[in-house]
Amino acid sequence: MTRPALLFDLDGTLIDSIGLLVECMQFAFAERERAPTVPEWVAGIGTPLRTQLADWCVDEYDVEAMVGRYRDYQDLHLERLTAPFPHVVETLRWAKAEGYPTAIVTSKGKGMTKRSLDHVGLGDSFDAIVTFEETTRHKPLPDPVLLALDRLGALPAHALFVGDSPHDMHAGGAAGVKTAAALWGPFSREELAVAHPTWWMTGFDELPAIVRRLEL
Repeated sequence: MTRPALLFDLDGTLIDSIGLLVECMQFAFAERERAPTVPEWVAGIGTPLRTQLADWCVDEYDVEAMVGRYRDYQDLHLERLTAPFPHVVETLRWAKAEGYPTAIVTSKGKGMTKRSLDHVGLGDSFDAIVTFEETTRHKPLPDPVLLALDRLGALPAHALFVGDSPHDMHAGGAAGVKTAAALWGPFSREELAVAHPTWWMTGFDELPAIVRRLEL
């Protein structure tokens, strides 16, 4: 029997990097009168950076300038403020040893995705990686999830997407895959419930039990 495909968001799901993303925002907006609050910024995590910034910038040139400031800070502090969540590394080793096809589906850029994965020891853990640059439409639309499935040669009905945001759950649901909502990220159960996840997870070590249910 073909193993089901396992897809994962990155920030807030596999790696604890939300503090980094908040500090990047605060640095980028430090000298501006109009800036998002931390809750407003966190609500957009999981969507592309330019999409988040556009609501707070005057035009596309302003957006690009802010992207530069944000990434300058991220480049300096990524390793200091990024770590794997508990049980992630060993559970993904289990998935690889058991032969499950795995993929990352993230709104992060290719360079920072690779650097983050290498830093936490997950650089060789995935069969496919879909980043911001590779689709025209992004989460919460299904396109990145569908691209990951295509690269794995997997069908939506035989796949699981684990994420910590409503954007992940909406994207997975729209793609026709089962979804698991990670409750250790910055989004509350109430915020995630609106996207109707198939399963709830309170720790990453619950993944094998969910996968067994998926295989029934």
